[in-house]
Amino acid sequence: MFTLSAPSGYIELSGNHSLLLVLLSIFIACLASYTALSLNERVRKNSFFHQSIWLLLSSLSMGFGIWSMHFIGMSAFSMPMEMHFDYGWTFLSIVPAILASFLAFYLVSRPRHSLFSFVLAGVTMGIGIAAMHYTGMAAMATNAIYRYHLGLFIWSIILAIFVSFIALYVFSQLKKLMEKWTFKLVTALLMGVAVSSMHYTGMSAVTFFALPSAITGGHADHANMNMLIMPVTAGISFLLVLLLFSSILDRYIDYRISYFDGLTRLPNRRLFEKTLNKPAERCSLAIWHFDNLEQINQSYGYAFGEQVLQQVACTLREAHPGFTDLYRIDENRFAFLAPAVEPDILVQAMKTIALKWKEPIEIEEKWIELASVCSVSSVSGTDTTHQLYAEAMAVLEYPLLSYNHDVVLYDPAVHAFSVEQEILGGLTRAMEKDELFLVYQPKIMADTDRLAGFEALIRWRHSEHGMLSPGIFIPILEQHHRINELTDWVIDRAARQIAEWEKSGLPNQKIAVNIPGEYVTSPRLKAALKKALERYHVNPKQLELEITETSVVQSAESAIRAIGSFRDQGFSVALDDFGTGVSSLSFLRQMPITTLKIDKSFVDRVPLSEKDSAILNAIITLGQSLNLHIVIEGVEKAEQVHFLTETARSLIVQGYYYAKPMVPDELAEWQTRFSTASGVN
Repeated sequence: MFTLSAPSGYIELSGNHSLLLVLLSIFIACLASYTALSLNERVRKNSFFHQSIWLLLSSLSMGFGIWSMHFIGMSAFSMPMEMHFDYGWTFLSIVPAILASFLAFYLVSRPRHSLFSFVLAGVTMGIGIAAMHYTGMAAMATNAIYRYHLGLFIWSIILAIFVSFIALYVFSQLKKLMEKWTFKLVTALLMGVAVSSMHYTGMSAVTFFALPSAITGGHADHANMNMLIMPVTAGISFLLVLLLFSSILDRYIDYRISYFDGLTRLPNRRLFEKTLNKPAERCSLAIWHFDNLEQINQSYGYAFGEQVLQQVACTLREAHPGFTDLYRIDENRFAFLAPAVEPDILVQAMKTIALKWKEPIEIEEKWIELASVCSVSSVSGTDTTHQLYAEAMAVLEYPLLSYNHDVVLYDPAVHAFSVEQEILGGLTRAMEKDELFLVYQPKIMADTDRLAGFEALIRWRHSEHGMLSPGIFIPILEQHHRINELTDWVIDRAARQIAEWEKSGLPNQKIAVNIPGEYVTSPRLKAALKKALERYHVNPKQLELEITETSVVQSAESAIRAIGSFRDQGFSVALDDFGTGVSSLSFLRQMPITTLKIDKSFVDRVPLSEKDSAILNAIITLGQSLNLHIVIEGVEKAEQVHFLTETARSLIVQGYYYAKPMVPDELAEWQTRFSTASGVN
C-alpha cells in the first residue's frame, strides 16, 4: 500500500484537477464550517430548542460539508481511464465525519475544559476528516491500482488535526469575538482550509498505476459522478443554508421571547428597564395606566380582556409620536420613553392620545369605556433614570388620582408627600394583614448546579395602589427611621419559613436577609434575631445577614465588633453590593465576614467587555484569596455563567438566568423542575 514502485506490467498514470470544481469544493467546506459554528454557538445560548439538538445539527452540517467537499474534489480529478464509485461505500463514508464532528463539538461545548480537551477535540476532528477521505477513496472502483506515499499520508492526517485544533480552540476561547460575523467567518475559513488541505494533500499522497490496455485515449469524464456534482452541490448548499437560517431564526425567537410581550407584540418590561438604564442627559417618561381592565375581565372573560388590551396596544402604536419608544411594562400599563425630550412636548403628545380614550371602543359588538390616566416625569443632569420611573409611579400611586384620561406631570410638592404619608401610615397595617410578603431568589453553585440558599426580598401588595416597588417604599422608610420595624418583621418571617421547610421535609435551607445601615450596630437587631431563633427553633447557621459597604464605613469600628459578635453566635455575614461603595478595601481585611456579594453592575457587560471581565476576575480572586464565599448577583445570560465557571471554582450565582424571586409555592415547583433539569438530587 505504501510502496511507490509500479507492479510488473503497470505504468504510472497522471491526472489533473478542474480549477473550478476545486474552488467549489473549498467553498462548500467553508460554508459548512460557518454553518456548523453558528449552530454550535446556540449550544451555549438560551434557546427554544434543547442544546443537544443544536449539537446534533452542527455535527450534521459539518459532516455533510466534509463529505460533499470530498466527492466534489474527487470529481474535479480526472485520469485517462474509466472509474466510478461504489454507492454503498460512498454514502457510508459520511458516518466518521458526522461522528467526529459531534464528539469534537461536544468536547469544546462543555462548561469546563482544559487544553487536553482541545487537543482531544482536534485529534477527533482531524481523524474524522481523514477517515472520511480514505473511506471515500476506498469507494473508488477502477481498473487502476493505487499506492500511498507514507510521508504525505501521515502529513495529511497531521495537517487535518493541527488546523482543526486551531479552529476549535479559537472558536471556544474567543467567544465574545465570535459574536462578530467577520471573526466567525475567518474561523470558518480556517476550518474549511483544514478539510480542503487534508483532501488535496491526501490526493497528492496517492499514485495510480494501470495496465496499458486499460488506458483510454483522453481523460475520462467520470460521467456517473459528474452528473451528481450540480444536484449534490445544490442540495448540500440548500441544506447548509437552511440549517444556518434555523440558527438565525432561533436567535430571533429567543430575542422576541425575552424582550417582547406575547399578547401585544410590544417591547416588554425587561427591554424597558434595559433601555431605561442607559445614561442620558435628559429623558422623559409617560406611563398610561388603565384602571378597569380587571373589571372587564371579570365581566366578559379573560379572552375578551385580551382583545381589549390588543386594541389599546394597537391604538397606542398607531398614535405614538416618533420621538418615543412604546413598551408594555405591566398587565395594565404602557410606557412611552422619550430620550432627550422636554416634558412639555411629551405632555402635549399624551394629551392628543388621551382624546382617543374619551369615546368607548367597540369589540365584538360591545362598547367598552376605559378608565385611564397618564403620569409624566422627567429627569436631567445628575438625576437618575431610577428616579424617573419612581416619580412616574408616585403619580400613579397618588390616593386622590382620578381615571378620567388626564395627563398628570409629576409635582414633588404634591405626589412625593402623599406617597410618603401613605407608606408611613400603612406600614403597621401592611405587616399585620400580610400585605407585606417575602419572595425568595435561589442562589446556585455555578459549577455543580446545586442549590446554595436563598435571598429574602420584600414585596408590598398595597390594598389600594396594588404592588408597590421596594425602590419606592424602602427609601421612604429609611428616611423616616421606620426601616428597623420592617427588618424585624423580615427576620421573623424568614425564620418562620425555614421552620416550615424543616417540617415539610426540606432541612438545612439557608436564607439571606438584608440588614440596613446603622441597624447593624443596634442592640435591637440582636434582640430581634434572638427572638426569632427561639420562637421557631432555627439554627443561626441557616440565617445569613447581608450588610452594605455604606453601613460599615459610617461606623467602622462598631460595625466590625457587631459583625464579630454575629459570627460568634453562628450567623454568617455577607458584604452586599461590593464595589459600589467607598473604602471597601480598607475594611475588607478587618471585617470578619463570610461572604462577598459582587454587585450586578460588574456583571452586566461580561464577557463582552474586556475591562469589566478583568475587574470581575480581580474581585473574585481577591475574595477567594481571603477565603470568602463569592456570590455574583444579577446573572441573566448563559455566556455570563460560562465565563464565571471558566474564571473560578465554587462561585455562587444569583439572577434571572436560573430563577426570579418567588413565593414559597412557586419555589417548590421550581425546585422540582430545576432538580430534574440539572440532574441534581
